[in-house]
Amino acid sequence: MANLSSPAAPRSPIGPPLVLASASPRRLELLARLGIKPDRVLATDIDESPLSREIPRAHAVRLAAEKARAAAALAPDGLILAGDTVVGVGRRILPKAEDEATARACLSLLSGRRHRVFSAIALLGPDGHLREALSETIVRFKRLSDAEIDAYIAGGEWHGKAGGYAIQGSAEGFCDWLSGSHSGVVGLPLFETRRLLRAAGVALA
Repeated sequence: MANLSSPAAPRSPIGPPLVLASASPRRLELLARLGIKPDRVLATDIDESPLSREIPRAHAVRLAAEKARAAAALAPDGLILAGDTVVGVGRRILPKAEDEATARACLSLLSGRRHRVFSAIALLGPDGHLREALSETIVRFKRLSDAEIDAYIAGGEWHGKAGGYAIQGSAEGFCDWLSGSHSGVVGLPLFETRRLLRAAGVALA
């Protein structure tokens, strides 16, 4: 059995360079589980505000594609991999928490109920061909006490996270049921990513 914790090997120079359109260390770690080390990492800066009446699923798909196109403008010869993860409650898109009040509001809303996590990926080739995939995961949180929310807020791992939590951290202790892709909730659905990369001709084990 392969050691999934070993460092990813450099990619073969055959084919366009693989560019990860994200500065997220989580996405780099997840790619490494597939044995992939991108040739370049490019952070993108786009407006992530939801459109009027936009639902969580469509929001995730649109942002992943826009991030890919933004990175392609800087690396036109690259094979661009971009992703976006959105937490939704019904038609409501939960924000990425940038302050304690937002994180607390998100956790209070998610307490004791199910929510959906949409993790979209976009793979844009230098020829302009766009491949897309979407992972949808249902997550249920236990009912959270005020003390549990206070402690989680104090830990700070909510900062910048969709829905105000990071499932790869201590918030996994809040999750009593999950149906779908755990890696998708973290930020990069590995099954869908592997399938898109193989379809684009990237050599994978």
